[in-house]
Amino acid sequence: MTRPASLRALAPALFAAAVLAPGCGDRADSDPVTAPPPIPADLLDSERNTIEVFRQVSPAVVYVANAKVSRGSFLFQAEMTPQGAGSGFIWDEQGHIVTNYHVVQGGEKFAVSLSDGTTYDAALIGVEPRKDLAVLKIETDAALHPVQLADSHQLLVGQKVLAIGNPFGLDSTLTTGVISALGREIESVAGTRIEDVIQTDASINPGNSGGPLLDSHGRVIGITTAIYSTSGASAGIGFAVPAATIARLVPQLIRFGHVKWAGLGIAVLPDHIAAQWGILGVIVKDVFPDSPAAKAGMHSMQVDRRGIARGFDVITRVQDRQITQLVDLVDLLDDYQPGDKVKVEFERDGESHRAEVELGEVSSS
Repeated sequence: MTRPASLRALAPALFAAAVLAPGCGDRADSDPVTAPPPIPADLLDSERNTIEVFRQVSPAVVYVANAKVSRGSFLFQAEMTPQGAGSGFIWDEQGHIVTNYHVVQGGEKFAVSLSDGTTYDAALIGVEPRKDLAVLKIETDAALHPVQLADSHQLLVGQKVLAIGNPFGLDSTLTTGVISALGREIESVAGTRIEDVIQTDASINPGNSGGPLLDSHGRVIGITTAIYSTSGASAGIGFAVPAATIARLVPQLIRFGHVKWAGLGIAVLPDHIAAQWGILGVIVKDVFPDSPAAKAGMHSMQVDRRGIARGFDVITRVQDRQITQLVDLVDLLDDYQPGDKVKVEFERDGESHRAEVELGEVSSS
């Protein structure tokens, strides 16, 4: 039986074939590592800062390739088909690599190439499609250079940013720009909203996905995740998931392999049904036994013999914030952990009810 080659051995072929896959590109063999030339003294301070940040952080930026194993019909022969590629960055000295979920989506084998050109097989540790995050892990005795995170709550529009990644497979490419806007919302691969996203005019091209967006101190303020473009190339509108989200979720992915979200323990009706019924809020269809919602006195929907709903709860407010549709409830609960207590207001048969609910755990895996 022929075993599939390791991605470490296949990586050069993946890089060469990457132009055939979205978000990928050509990659030449890495040059021997040499000491960088000194920075000329007559450069502007802003230029010196850009060069220093690039030299400081680029060793932490990696190239991520993934492939799907397909088995042939003759003697169980197997081969790997390139699925895609992108960027990532070193999270810690234990070899954890942070990237986008859509960079690894659909892959079965993964390879990570460091800035010095060495390539390692990588294990997929955990994914969170709702926030377009994934964590890989490599095994190496080499000295790794983890990134440092910034406090993304302190960012300002107009602040200088730098992006390092592998657009079109060209490793360690630097682009610069500013923060164009804060608090944007984009749709994740899972169809949910990612809130508080950073918008930048730094060029973000296919292959940049999963790379770091940096401040002028070389700290990660976000992970580049999407561009707004009709052509697939940068149009001056790029987006990054903020460092605050990364800091909250990546440790869970490393520890559990998934994110433990806080939840009420309910199933709900789609928003379009609530709209058809003229209801503003989230209609509760089922309340799971012994769930936080059940303990708070919420009920499953009652249906008569003709299948017509006769009694149901409608969640209208949580923590004094109005809930008009399901995404409002999901986004609000994203800010809480299992065990946190929240105040929930719901209506039943025209009567208002209010309860304090201790949130339970809802796995996204």
